[in-house]
Amino acid sequence: MDRSKLIAILTGAISLLLAMGYLILVQMLDFRGDMVPAPLSSVPLFLSSTPSLGSMVSQSFF
Repeated sequence: MDRSKLIAILTGAISLLLAMGYLILVQMLDFRGDMVPAPLSSVPLFLSSTPSLGSMVSQSFF
């Protein structure tokens, strides 16, 4: 068997193993359930009470 043919077969086998591993990983992550957003109570108060950039720009120009 030619060396280049052996390398091609070996590379193809590694590629198939990586593809199967990826599909298994995606299936495992998919079975975890629905994604639930983080609760709003965990957001620090200073972030929620800070004025937005749009309101600061409109106040400074008008």
